Amino acid sequence: MVAPGHVLAADQGAAVSESGEPGVINTAPPAEPEETDLGPAPELEPLPEQTGKTPVDTPDGQYCGPTQRIYTPTSKGREYHKGVGVTHSNYNGTSRTGTSTFTSEVTGEVGVSVTAGLATSVDVMVAKLEAKYDVNLSVKLTAKQGNTWSVPTPPKTTTNAKYGVYRLKNTGTSYIIYSNCSTSAKKTVTSYTPIKVGWYVWES
Repeated sequence: MVAPGHVLAADQGAAVSESGEPGVINTAPPAEPEETDLGPAPELEPLPEQTGKTPVDTPDGQYCGPTQRIYTPTSKGREYHKGVGVTHSNYNGTSRTGTSTFTSEVTGEVGVSVTAGLATSVDVMVAKLEAKYDVNLSVKLTAKQGNTWSVPTPPKTTTNAKYGVYRLKNTGTSYIIYSNCSTSAKKTVTSYTPIKVGWYVWES
């Protein structure tokens, strides 16, 4: 019998609440991200050729240096859990507290998801987020098969558990500034970036 709150597997996989607090049993399934236009990180189009000089056809024009892709974080949000594999459930029909043990059955990779408008690379965006909020993020994390979690289940209660990856929600502004100092349209970008692997556990 395993003590409650102990992770058996050697790889990552703690049970944490949706807000990121370890050891918390939730009262509802993990919330879905609010945005419906999430997608994988976009492929970036090549920037205009750089000459390092003011364009010859505009000798009096401003020069702001080489064209740059800009991303600025503006708001740190909550953590959202993205499950890998099925939801596990165990009902305790007895009058005593029992132990539910769950084991992940598949291996899955979870990456960054963003709304439209990111003008820079995901690597640059992640670096900006880490620097601003003093967090450790990843472009992708893998939830592995075979990770096991045990938790007490109260009488007449169902314990549910889902293994996967927690992603941190962020909002930022992204655009391109060109060598003549003009800019592309500034876009508000919402992103979900992997921060840790773990179980989301709730009772029903």
